Amino acid sequence: MANKKGDIEAIEKVQKRATKLVISLKKLPYKERLLQLFLHTLKYRRLWGDTIEVYKILHDIYDKRVAPELRRNVSSTRENKYKLQTTVFITTFENFLLLHVV
Repeated sequence: MANKKGDIEAIEKVQKRATKLVISLKKLPYKERLLQLFLHTLKYRRLWGDTIEVYKILHDIYDKRVAPELRRNVSSTRENKYKLQTTVFITTFENFLLLHVV
């Protein structure tokens, strides 16, 4: 799967051209062509795929030896048991204090 911005744009460009090959939809805007063809943008498909992968990891569908470890937030018993724990990293770089939330 493409990870670089240039690759993503190139693939999206190919999809835009491919949807224009349907003669009856050629003059419609890109979003309308996607709706007519029951397709989604590459960005949406990537997000949906990532969501499925996280679901599989959290529900132990993958082998634990090969799946990345996602830490669950277990601080409260009333919350969703699949809520992920957020990690805070504090980095000092010369006179700057950078706060990274992952």
